[in-house]
Amino acid sequence: MEFRPRNYVAEEQSHSLPRSRADIHPFSSSSPQPILRQVDDNEENRNNEEFFDPLRAPDSKASVETVDGHDFESSSNGNDDSFPVQTKEWTSFKRFLMQRFPVSKMISVSSTFFFSQMSNTIVRSGKAHEKSSSSTHLEELDDPQKFSETDTKVITQQEYVSRLHELKDEINRAWHSEDRVKSLKLSIKVSRLLMDTSVSNFYPTLFVLVTDVLNMLGDMVWERIRQKAEFAEDGARLCSLRAENFRASDVPIDAKETCYNWFCKVGSIRELLPRIYLELAIFPCWRFLIEQPAESLQRLVMMTRGIGDPLASAYCRLYISHHAQKLPSHDTGYLITCLNDITLIFTRISSTKESAHGCFADSKRSLISLMEPSVEFIMKCILNDASQRRAGKVLVELGLGRSQEELFGGSPCVSIVLHHLLKELPIDIVSFHAVDILHLIKCSNDNSYDQCLNYRLVGLRLSEQISQIGSVEAVVNEVIQVVSEYGLDEYLKVVDAYLDIVLQNQMDDHLKTILEGISKLASDKVLAEDELASLQSILVKLLSHFKDLEHVFSLNHFLQILDMMHGNSRGIVNMHILDMATRNGYVHDPTTIQLLFEISQALHSDTDLVNMKNDDNQQQARLISRFVRMVDHGVEYERHLAFLMECRWALGSIIELKEILVHSSNCLATKALKDGKKHTAFVKTCIAFSEITIPSIPGHIKQLNLYLGTAEVALLGGLVSHSDGLIDSAINCLQSSDWMEAKEVVGGSGCPVTPKQPHELS
Repeated sequence: MEFRPRNYVAEEQSHSLPRSRADIHPFSSSSPQPILRQVDDNEENRNNEEFFDPLRAPDSKASVETVDGHDFESSSNGNDDSFPVQTKEWTSFKRFLMQRFPVSKMISVSSTFFFSQMSNTIVRSGKAHEKSSSSTHLEELDDPQKFSETDTKVITQQEYVSRLHELKDEINRAWHSEDRVKSLKLSIKVSRLLMDTSVSNFYPTLFVLVTDVLNMLGDMVWERIRQKAEFAEDGARLCSLRAENFRASDVPIDAKETCYNWFCKVGSIRELLPRIYLELAIFPCWRFLIEQPAESLQRLVMMTRGIGDPLASAYCRLYISHHAQKLPSHDTGYLITCLNDITLIFTRISSTKESAHGCFADSKRSLISLMEPSVEFIMKCILNDASQRRAGKVLVELGLGRSQEELFGGSPCVSIVLHHLLKELPIDIVSFHAVDILHLIKCSNDNSYDQCLNYRLVGLRLSEQISQIGSVEAVVNEVIQVVSEYGLDEYLKVVDAYLDIVLQNQMDDHLKTILEGISKLASDKVLAEDELASLQSILVKLLSHFKDLEHVFSLNHFLQILDMMHGNSRGIVNMHILDMATRNGYVHDPTTIQLLFEISQALHSDTDLVNMKNDDNQQQARLISRFVRMVDHGVEYERHLAFLMECRWALGSIIELKEILVHSSNCLATKALKDGKKHTAFVKTCIAFSEITIPSIPGHIKQLNLYLGTAEVALLGGLVSHSDGLIDSAINCLQSSDWMEAKEVVGGSGCPVTPKQPHELS
């Protein structure tokens, strides 16, 4: 038996890819082709000095903090003065990002990724022990179940965040100790953290923390190159690059060489995602090399298409959009490309078949929600202060319109992208094309976003300029037709947004249809919190629009809808009703009085009697008291007194109201006496009502004043014996009051009453 002889060298050559020798090594000092000749000329002028690595070279100007009165430590890529608005918006956006996606205290990290990439980055030595790949593989073969169980490493969020802050400080210290290579290596390790999306809810927070580190590195690189360009080795100023529009031709060759070396170092990073992030961190430095740095941005946008993870690719495009704002150029083509790429990812996610258990559907919704901030930020960058013509051009480039004249005649749009587009579009476009937008929403019905929220958003935008809406009748008809197929929650959210349009255009038929729809959907159902909030907004808008409360009560289904409400939302609506009822004078209608009394009872039952000092409770008490004071039954004195008695029984825990009840009773007695008829029995009843009510009012001085006022009414009616009894009660109150309390009393004439000692009273 013979073996076939093999020529291994020939086989290797036949299976290998063709290779060609590179002209320049990526770590060499060479510059791009246009700069290469300048470098050669410059080196000839310097008598062929030996090359030294600019990253490792000591910075003779690093210790110089101020030259000619300028502070170099606060340049921040030279853009703090030029772009303060973008910086403020980015800071606010990062805060919003971390608040929107809170994470649990413990974070589960993949141990394979964790130990192979991050063992020296996040886990300190001594806290975790890294095993060799061969040992790990042997353990997996011996016990695969045990290996799968220990495939994750759990650390606390605080440990993770604290270690990242320490790494940031370590990078900063290494930089200022002239070890810039170490700063770069640590920054690469930090950027690799964004490759792990296993803990998806933590990824937005991780993005904020990592980009803070990378932005710090970018600022330091920018500052070093700028100092190298502006100052010679001896500290003499060569030029000034502080102007926003400086040109690459103004930058000295040494600074260009250092800058190009940084991009070569970053370009040699093996992993795609860290390479993109690091280049974006130092991206403003392209201005030292080329006149149009935005051209390199398009290359990075194309590179992001190689990122397979949808979450990582979305946030990478978000970081691209952030750094694009630092460029003087205002071209948005690369942003539209980013948005179109994310839209394609959303389409693929939405079209993926769901599992029978629905778990996969929940994960899809969670993933889309995590990716949403990138769409929101990019859309803001595209349409920030956009004119109507420019916004129309964007719509055409996004594929939504065929031309400037037909802006919404294109293909359907992903719902979540459409939502943020409608938020940022100029109001003139939304108003003029409202019907077309509603048709587009109807066609764009996917799982990425609730369709009803897009209808609601259009209504809110149209309410900004109701008078500018092109075809109000067609818009409202379309919305009424759409919501007729919704459930209660979606129905309320949408009609709430369009109610102002219906009311201001006096569309009574549509208002009747809306209230009828609410009554039909809400009948025999316990309303949820979201439904109550929407219903509260609808009823408050109705109360604010109409001036006459009786007109509101006469609306079909209004009182029926009001009875369906409960809790805090019902209380807020009741307060608006009482405020409206007592705003325009006295209340005379018996039906309205009875309804308002029932509303006051409901409001009183929700009042926290223990914490009456609370502002909300005090406002409720004031509204109820004002309602009782504004009730007027005319000459039906007995009916009015019966109402006061009913108020004392049902609402008697409000101290302010008790005083009003006594004053109202005394006023009734005075009116009866002035009527000229014999009302002695009625006056006696009023005085008895006041005499019974006064003792329940806390404060001896308040009781004293009320007793004196009631005694005066009794004397006016010729009831001397009743007056004597009331005066005796007033004297007892005065005796029971202390000296300091008595000093504050003010008599009917407005003069202070000085109490006498008991032996001085006769």
